[in-house]
Amino acid sequence: MTTLRRRRTDATIWLRDLAEDERGDVPGWVLVTLMTAGLVVLIWAVAGPALSALFEQAIQRVSGL
Repeated sequence: MTTLRRRRTDATIWLRDLAEDERGDVPGWVLVTLMTAGLVVLIWAVAGPALSALFEQAIQRVSGL
């Protein structure tokens, strides 16, 4: 068996095993979700006031107040 064919076979077996694993990595996904939510809250807390001021300034320029 050639090296390329062996690599294809190994990749096929790996993909088949991955597709057959129905359980998934629930703790990993929970951690990713919680970390993403934490980052959103942190960024919102830091950038929220600046974004609000920028939005209000843009509205004032458009409405001519």
